[in-house]
Amino acid sequence: MRKHRSAAVAAASFLLVTGAAIAAAPSAYAGTPGGTHANDRNTDFNGDGYDDVLVGAPGAAVGGHKSAGMVTVQYGGPKGMGTSHVRAFSQNTSGVAGAAEAGDGFGKTLATGDLDGDGYDDAVVGIPGEDIGTVSNAGGVVVLWGTPKGLVGSVSNWLQADEPTAGGKFGASLAAARFSDTTPGDLLAVMDSVGLTTYQFEPATEPSAKRAGPQMRQPVQKSRTTLSAPSKKVRTGSVAAEAPGIRPASMTTGDYDNNGYADLVVSGTSVGDEPGHGWSYILPGTASNDEPLPVTAVRGGPVVASGDINGDGYDDLATGEPHSPDDGGESMTGGLVGVYYGSAAGPAGQEGPGTPPVWWTQNSPGVPGSNERGDGFGTDLSIGDTNKDGFADLAIGISGEDVGNVADAGAFTVLRGSARGLTATGALSVTQGTAKVPGTVEKGDKFGGQVSFTDPNDDGRFGLLVSAPGENTNDGYVWVFSASTGGLTTSGSWNYGARAFGGPSLDALYGAAIDD
Repeated sequence: MRKHRSAAVAAASFLLVTGAAIAAAPSAYAGTPGGTHANDRNTDFNGDGYDDVLVGAPGAAVGGHKSAGMVTVQYGGPKGMGTSHVRAFSQNTSGVAGAAEAGDGFGKTLATGDLDGDGYDDAVVGIPGEDIGTVSNAGGVVVLWGTPKGLVGSVSNWLQADEPTAGGKFGASLAAARFSDTTPGDLLAVMDSVGLTTYQFEPATEPSAKRAGPQMRQPVQKSRTTLSAPSKKVRTGSVAAEAPGIRPASMTTGDYDNNGYADLVVSGTSVGDEPGHGWSYILPGTASNDEPLPVTAVRGGPVVASGDINGDGYDDLATGEPHSPDDGGESMTGGLVGVYYGSAAGPAGQEGPGTPPVWWTQNSPGVPGSNERGDGFGTDLSIGDTNKDGFADLAIGISGEDVGNVADAGAFTVLRGSARGLTATGALSVTQGTAKVPGTVEKGDKFGGQVSFTDPNDDGRFGLLVSAPGENTNDGYVWVFSASTGGLTTSGSWNYGARAFGGPSLDALYGAAIDD
């Protein structure tokens, strides 16, 4: 049965909890308008065809206010990215909504998308520690608009909950995407502690290049979904008979059934009788006049990433559970990564090759290292094609990895994609002690805290950004690894922190967030 629906966001219910409950969310998310697959999403703020890099430093002191936070943007080009073409933004930047205050954590979460459909991606900055009046940690979000000159602070949008609540942390997770065929621009999803709010912004009537200057776009539609009763549409395939409620932590998008509309994944950890286990809810995207598809619950999370690992045209879903509870069986407390392969039925469909999922730990054959308590295998995930062979690889952050007797020094591993899916053949494992990698193995660096594939020189081979938020006692650094015909390499790798461009570096936690 086909039904026509308006441009308003269509909602589908799913379990989404902070105590024990449920919420609703939009039907479809994509990346840059016109694209639905994970590799179509980019961060091209100035429209020159090169990916730009958005990095958060939520611990940065701004105007003397500790942990007020800032973000930086580095622009890509034929030679890639560097530290000379950089712009920093904070709430003390002229035109940026709000004001820098201690503990705001501006830049703790990030997302990008072309919200007004003008061909220039926009940056979305989460400020979950923002106080609204006397309401502490209510949270807020700032939208910085893309232009031919890149991101500008001269105009910005401010978003907050209609009824701010203490500890609400509005902006705790973000996703920007295009909904089915109802709008020319991406829609914005903002998570807080009690639900999800989606925003549709007014579309640009002409490209930014033809306008006199950047324009602030107001939301023209908003959909708020809060906690309610469990949905009968939630299904778990063969994963489990009944899915639990979750405490949401992150979101990702991808077109897992290749129907031309991207899907939203909300991931977190279970609550209730068996708390702390990773679960993710997949909200399938559909055309505006189609009956919404049922929501799927799958085991794995609270870290998620999307990309086409086996090159079959369907995005695949990777989940990370860096701190899974020890349930008395095989110990997974060192971390667990799962892969659900996309199919015509989605990533967890009855006919899909990803049912059941394929699980990986550091005890899996061929994976470097060994499964040890506290490693944090799956701290962060990113998927990208490093050698342009048509198969995307999976980068796995392991921020709690001990290197020798140095605790929590951190590491990352890259597993390769192939026609048969993810493989440990040719796996790469890197620490700060690896040859040609700058830096020194130190306690608490948490190298691998964030991993993000990016292609700033647009050569089709995705290099990798890796952060160590604990570097130099929480100053934070980012490492840049290039890719060649053989895939990711440590040769020529380099690193930088906020000091490289004159930003506040002390306890900045630079790299605590990198838009992926």
